Amino acid sequence: MEFLKKLGVEVKNKDMLLTALTHTSYSNEHNTDNYERLEYLGDAILEAVTSEYFYLNTNYPEGEMTKLRANYVCEKALATYAKSLGIDKYIRLGHGQMHNLNDTIIADVFEAITACIYLDQGYEVAKKYLDDIIIPYINKNSDFNTDYKTKLQEAVQTSRKSLEYVLINEYGEAHDKTFEMVVKIDNIIYGKGKGKSKKEAEQNAALDALKKSAVK
Repeated sequence: MEFLKKLGVEVKNKDMLLTALTHTSYSNEHNTDNYERLEYLGDAILEAVTSEYFYLNTNYPEGEMTKLRANYVCEKALATYAKSLGIDKYIRLGHGQMHNLNDTIIADVFEAITACIYLDQGYEVAKKYLDDIIIPYINKNSDFNTDYKTKLQEAVQTSRKSLEYVLINEYGEAHDKTFEMVVKIDNIIYGKGKGKSKKEAEQNAALDALKKSAVK
């Protein structure tokens, strides 16, 4: 597949590669295997490779290395890597999931493909594959895991103001809901945000509030 050719990787077991690209919604409809077991293994490989990189290339204490690793293997980071390679275009979804391809699924598939490469080609090839993708983001100090709620809380605490998140709307099918939240500071709305989960909507509302000079 093109996204592997870009990185000089060839997977011989095409059936396993196809499984790595198969969501449960597709496997349920077509009675075939899905990526969940591969995802489990890929998660462990990602942690091992990134842990090794930070151990060998920094002098940071354990806690700092853990924070760095979490940033580069979080859902948003993995989905970003996958999209940059065009992996999202190859994911097999069932009819009911066809219009609901989200970062969670894309990140899961990235992990599954990592496991597929490891099982087919071995650890060193899988490690090079991940290094080629992730290290450029590390070198750019890319921030995938910013906690805007914590930043807003810290900004508000300095002025002893109250902070509250309120759900104002939710819509969509049960499997594809969108939530809208507002964040209030001293009962005044300072930010609004949407998301596929309440947590994501709160983060986006906090980011919106941080952009406004009144709470800086």
